[in-house]
Amino acid sequence: MTKEIYDITIIGGGPAGIFAAFYAGMRQAKTKIIESLPQLGGQLSLLYPEKLIYDVAGFPNIKAQQLVDQLVEQIKPFDQTICLDEEVLQIEKEDDMFKLITKKGSHYSKTVIIAAGNGAFQPKRLTTEGHEYYEGKGLHYFVTDMEQFRGKDIMICGGGDSAVDWALMLEDVAKSVKLVHRRPTFRAHEHSISLLEQSSVDIETPFVIQELHGDEQQLTGVTLFNPKKDESKTIDVSDLLVNYGFSSSLGPIKNWPIKLTRQSIVTDSATRTSVEGIFAIGDISTYDGKVELIATGFGEAPIAVNHAVNHINPKERIQPMHSTSLFDQ
Repeated sequence: MTKEIYDITIIGGGPAGIFAAFYAGMRQAKTKIIESLPQLGGQLSLLYPEKLIYDVAGFPNIKAQQLVDQLVEQIKPFDQTICLDEEVLQIEKEDDMFKLITKKGSHYSKTVIIAAGNGAFQPKRLTTEGHEYYEGKGLHYFVTDMEQFRGKDIMICGGGDSAVDWALMLEDVAKSVKLVHRRPTFRAHEHSISLLEQSSVDIETPFVIQELHGDEQQLTGVTLFNPKKDESKTIDVSDLLVNYGFSSSLGPIKNWPIKLTRQSIVTDSATRTSVEGIFAIGDISTYDGKVELIATGFGEAPIAVNHAVNHINPKERIQPMHSTSLFDQ
């Protein structure tokens, strides 16, 4: 059986991976995306498809899923091969190419771009006794449809950007919104905090969740505890959205033959890893001065693609022509 060999195989179908596939099409590289989730979009689609994103160039704001949809639309002209619900377990060097092994089979590629985000991830859950009982009955860790909170009394817990952003976005959807944080100050962007202070969101600090209340069908209330004043109070709510962040694991990546530091792949400024022909972009990669933003991953994608194309054929220029010239080809 003849092996089908690709020029570039991208591991990860989040924003950076999708844009890398688009740019690889611009460079006329035969390209494949392998994504472990059953859909493209990564965390944006799975965890917060309706969350507004404010730091993508050219968009004053854009919903996460809308951004993913437009990225997918952008790659359609190139008809790239996309393998969903397939996790890369191992990468091996075989002759002058790479063999990527999954539970479904093997893939062959001249170069590899790893765009695996934060790896495998899970939300940081409550430790309150009995919290598991209310999952699916009013206790949420991410939002897939804001309309489920329409006209309801909701409570949001957390002190970062995600918690503050959701409080602001749900202000006009829910009947009431309470934002609970264990510290008196928030870690969100200054502009978001300013908007929060001007909003109708009821801020409860410094409080932690002490107990959940409800019946067999639904969460009905939450008891908060103020450790500084050693006092508790119970608030009636129908929904509790917990934004304590996510814990991630590299999963199989930690066994791949590439240099790692903590939870990241070490790269240079050209996105090259310790293995020649393997590149890494987006949140999975790290180098001196790295800033983890979607915009950063978008910038790294063409860098990786251009160096991958040059790796395949050293006569190909690393510095590309303008996009209009590439399309005209």
